[in-house]
Amino acid sequence: MTRALMIQGTGSNVGKSVLVAGLCRVALRRGLSVAPFKPQNMSNNAAVTADGGEIGRAQALQARACGRDLHSDMNPVLLKPETDTGAQVVVQGRARGALNARDFGARKRDLMPAVLDSFTRLARSADLVLVEGAGSPAEVNLRAGDIANMGFARAACVPVVLVGDIDRGGVIAQIVGTQAVLDPADAAMIRGFAINKFRGEPRLFDEGYRFIAQRTGWPGLGVVPWFDGAARLPAEDAVDLGGPARHDGFHIVCPMLSRIANFDDLDPLKLEPGVRLRMIPPGQPLPADADLVILPGTKSTRGDLAFLRAQGWDVDIAAHVRRGGHVLGLCGGYQMLGQRILDPEGLEGPAGATDGLGLLDIETVMQPDKTLTRVAAIHAETGAAFSGYEIHIGATEGPDRARPFAHVAGVPEGAVSIDGRVAGSYLHGLFSEDGFRRAWLARLGVAAGAQGYDAAIDDTLDALAAHLERHMDLDTLFAAAAPV
Repeated sequence: MTRALMIQGTGSNVGKSVLVAGLCRVALRRGLSVAPFKPQNMSNNAAVTADGGEIGRAQALQARACGRDLHSDMNPVLLKPETDTGAQVVVQGRARGALNARDFGARKRDLMPAVLDSFTRLARSADLVLVEGAGSPAEVNLRAGDIANMGFARAACVPVVLVGDIDRGGVIAQIVGTQAVLDPADAAMIRGFAINKFRGEPRLFDEGYRFIAQRTGWPGLGVVPWFDGAARLPAEDAVDLGGPARHDGFHIVCPMLSRIANFDDLDPLKLEPGVRLRMIPPGQPLPADADLVILPGTKSTRGDLAFLRAQGWDVDIAAHVRRGGHVLGLCGGYQMLGQRILDPEGLEGPAGATDGLGLLDIETVMQPDKTLTRVAAIHAETGAAFSGYEIHIGATEGPDRARPFAHVAGVPEGAVSIDGRVAGSYLHGLFSEDGFRRAWLARLGVAAGAQGYDAAIDDTLDALAAHLERHMDLDTLFAAAAPV
């Protein structure tokens, strides 16, 4: 009999995704067949699934923690922001058009059948399904038609554990206040609470912990200290793109575009001891001492190209190239490097054309059919093999395509400038392949570290699982899971 449990948070970014990944690895280590599920997610950081769909990157990490391949049922509704008020809506792995926030709020209840269909199908394949909520159930103004938190929990009869973030302060009010504003039937779904991201001596919170338990009537399931290893795991939200600054190594910089997407492409580079990777926020110039500029993926190429120019980054990139620096564009960043981007059907906004950065002799035409595929590739310059995935709209052609970045099934992919210092590719996930990453860094004069990226991620997931075992009452937590 399959059982399920849902982890909801008192707000966004309280650590739900990492906690669920850790609990997935705990369950796997206890011999259970476990699967992750998130009814509704909002992220431009997506992964391509085995069934040819796309899901949020957090569910991809959680699936990895479960020892499972990715499936679109793990995240049946994915919202990919295109503007401040609108997003592409992906249902069961396939794009279903775009909606502004007001229209989505009115139509989200129509997506519940697809959510429950995916949940039911996924549950047939596992002993335990660990569900992640989105945002907070305390957003009672969004409760009507909710599919992400208590709306799903009650529709699927899945009990809930509520998690608060003590690092941001006010965790007592977070949890007690959530109970205070919830409908009593929603509050009845909660089986316990946990405190996350504690810094210092956990016993100092004993009195506050008891107060929450007494005030809410919910049992406490643990105070989880800050887990430093979380910074080594792929991040889903751009808000997590910071990290400790380094002052030595081969200097790679990446501008933080307003609709930056699939930025986890850079995570393997971040872990390399010989690399100093810096994400440059809006309003700051690209450092003049950079060795390499990486233009990342984006959900809105023409819009983010305008954003890039508004920061003056186009001037910085041109100066970087004049100084002999290298540039790599990935997906949308690859499209930006060309001469022009044409969108005759208005797929990313008003129909029209935008001049590119002119660093590659290529041109991109936006097309309605979205490419979603996993690939095996060979790097043209080094001969190193790697696996990756494509997730984009648009087709790119031009003279610089005669010098491909890679070959996929013998077909040229990407483009490289005549002098070899500017390159672009549609392929995501390429740096996760240890052999390719080492060969690519070597041609830039950088020695790669000894540990493989996949091994580092799995070691971190194991360490996270051990961390939760030490600091949470996991027997009680797993016992709260209900048959579905």
